[in-house]
Amino acid sequence: MPKNFVTINEERCKGCGLCISVCPKKVLDFASHFNSKGYHPATQVDQENCIGCGFCYMMCPDTAITVYRENVEVRG
Repeated sequence: MPKNFVTINEERCKGCGLCISVCPKKVLDFASHFNSKGYHPATQVDQENCIGCGFCYMMCPDTAITVYRENVEVRG
């Protein structure tokens, strides 16, 4: 398992893309499927390169992102 990764609550995500735009390692992208509200939620496409910076967590207006860092959890 990677040391750092994020989880995204797809039902809370409205697909604004703010998290995708601030990710320095470009490990996030829009999912190809829709959530129940009709939005393409964000999803992590590259777990190995996530540095656990938390920028996505800080930018998310819907608190849909949880960042897991090695031995630390930042929860939204």
